[in-house]
Amino acid sequence: MSSTHTHHHHPNFHPPNYKQPGAFDVLRPLRRWVDNFPVKNARFAHVVCQLIPCCCPFERNINLFGRTIHIPALCKLNPLYDEFVGLRFRALSYLADECGEDVTKYIC
Repeated sequence: MSSTHTHHHHPNFHPPNYKQPGAFDVLRPLRRWVDNFPVKNARFAHVVCQLIPCCCPFERNINLFGRTIHIPALCKLNPLYDEFVGLRFRALSYLADECGEDVTKYIC
């Protein structure tokens, strides 16, 4: 068995947050609400940056019996992942641009 990481591609498999064009999306109202949620307050922006991690806390490599096992980023299974990442980015931008704060403590 090779130690190189192999990807298996399945043409009909899509993650739960995949948005197929023209398909009915039951979460669309919630997605739009998160996408349009304004960041107008530094306190709120700090809370968002603290609650939404900059990278998936589950992704990691584990060495087991001399082999490296990669645990993928499970955050992508969250159907609102993209919207939360966008909200976090807006919060970072608000703190940096509008408040002039150093946001490096929130960057991985």
